Amino acid sequence: MNPADRLLVHAVRSTGHWTATLAAVTVTHVAAELALPAILGRAVDAAVGVTPDSSTGHWLLIAVGLIAVLVLTGAIRDYGTGAASARSVAALRHTLTRHIFSLDPRTAARHPVGDLVGRLVGQVADAGQAAPTLVRAGTVLLPPVGSLVALTLIDPWLGLTFVVGLLLLGVLLRRFVADASAAVAGYQQAQGTLAGLLVEALAGARTIAAAGTLEREVARVLTPVPALRAYGARTWSVLAGAATRGAVLNPLLQLAVVAVGGVSLAAGRLTPGELLAALQYAAIGAGLGTVVSTLQAAVRVRAGCRRATEVLDEPVRQHGTRTLPPGPGELELRGVTVRGTDGRPLLDRVDLRIPGGALLVVVGRSGAGKSLLAAVAGRLRDPDTGQVRLDGVPLPELTAAALTTATGYGFERPVLVGATVGEAVGCGADPVPVARAAAINDFVERLPHRYRTPLADVAMSGGERQRLGLARALRAERLLILDDATSSLDTVTEYRVTRALTAPDDRRTRIVVSHRVGMAARADLVAWVDGGRVRAVGPHPTLWDDPDYRAVFRS
Repeated sequence: MNPADRLLVHAVRSTGHWTATLAAVTVTHVAAELALPAILGRAVDAAVGVTPDSSTGHWLLIAVGLIAVLVLTGAIRDYGTGAASARSVAALRHTLTRHIFSLDPRTAARHPVGDLVGRLVGQVADAGQAAPTLVRAGTVLLPPVGSLVALTLIDPWLGLTFVVGLLLLGVLLRRFVADASAAVAGYQQAQGTLAGLLVEALAGARTIAAAGTLEREVARVLTPVPALRAYGARTWSVLAGAATRGAVLNPLLQLAVVAVGGVSLAAGRLTPGELLAALQYAAIGAGLGTVVSTLQAAVRVRAGCRRATEVLDEPVRQHGTRTLPPGPGELELRGVTVRGTDGRPLLDRVDLRIPGGALLVVVGRSGAGKSLLAAVAGRLRDPDTGQVRLDGVPLPELTAAALTTATGYGFERPVLVGATVGEAVGCGADPVPVARAAAINDFVERLPHRYRTPLADVAMSGGERQRLGLARALRAERLLILDDATSSLDTVTEYRVTRALTAPDDRRTRIVVSHRVGMAARADLVAWVDGGRVRAVGPHPTLWDDPDYRAVFRS
């Protein structure tokens, strides 16, 4: 079973009992629909006295009962379709969201944010229609097959006429599925590309406005529109072609049944009631609209599953089963190499040992590999070769909970996550101590609802946002990694934060990527990164004797 089919099965299973309920209700609905023409025909024959049984009211009562069954099963089917789709879409979105957040950052970066949003919102919604569509696809042939059997029982010539019509219908629709699948898949791909470009442009809206490149960016974002238009036109062209063929074939088939039925009625092989039933069976069996809409829904479900599966096929970052033993937070990098997409080493055979509880400041020119070293140190990125150990345990062998509890990251441009300010700082614990250490508690205390203030209602400067992100990072128990996380702070605030980071009672191992000589001077050790290699490690006064080291800060 290929991945798209496995996702399809998962979508169906996630509906619980609704798939079986929909199947039972749909079969009951079709059975009542097929029985009604025969009952009405009997009523007509009884009314005109063709049959010895003249109990017209009896047959009409049965017909009313069948109509009630049709109404009831139709209502249950409509409700069940919505309920099954909602449960399936929710389950698929949960699965896809968890998978996206479990991806290695390098893997996630290959998919533009807008494209991922398009898959999560649009294509998963299509895939979530799997259960109702499967039920419809499994029962869509029941009306024509049932009509064929009924027509054959009424008069074999009517059955033969209907078979010829169905064969013509099959010929006319033989390329519909293939053409529609290609058009829908191409449309969804172009839609995802457009969404990705739009989100990217919106993120840089201020830069675009400042640079005066609005028209050029609009043209770039709208690059996929011609392909979108072409695939959309192709989709509607295929649908229109199928509908046109059906509009021609359907009345012709019914006209043929009328002609054959009329001849049989004149020959005495049919009663008026049987002719009425035959006409209704011809209309039921030749209804192309249901077949086309079911095929179209199946195409969209299949395309949605494929688009979601493309992301689900990406390997997630694996975690181990170990927890950290008691230790001071000693971090060791052994032969760590990280390569770019072109194969060029971005970090090249880095060996670095940081004693537990030490403050290490990482310095170097722009592009030297400082941020990448920080990412590797806390397993935001795994090295291509080499190993990173925390208190003797390789980071990939730790459970996700053990790793996130032990380590914390602060970034230059933090993304704040949570509904309230308190949740952005850290869920489930008292945020005040870390907020004070990050020099943000005074700001929060001035908010209308303090830490319960909705995050979306808070207007923040870059420095205030950076300090909230820093407060969240300070929850780390053993290893704190700050990647230029104080760059937007004013001098006084930076001094307060730096004093908290360099306090002698802080027993955590701290890695700080910084461009400032004052931070390097306060560090226990400085790692000087140059060209993807650690050029030197030592106290700042010792390294300061090297003119190349001094040039790092001047640059």
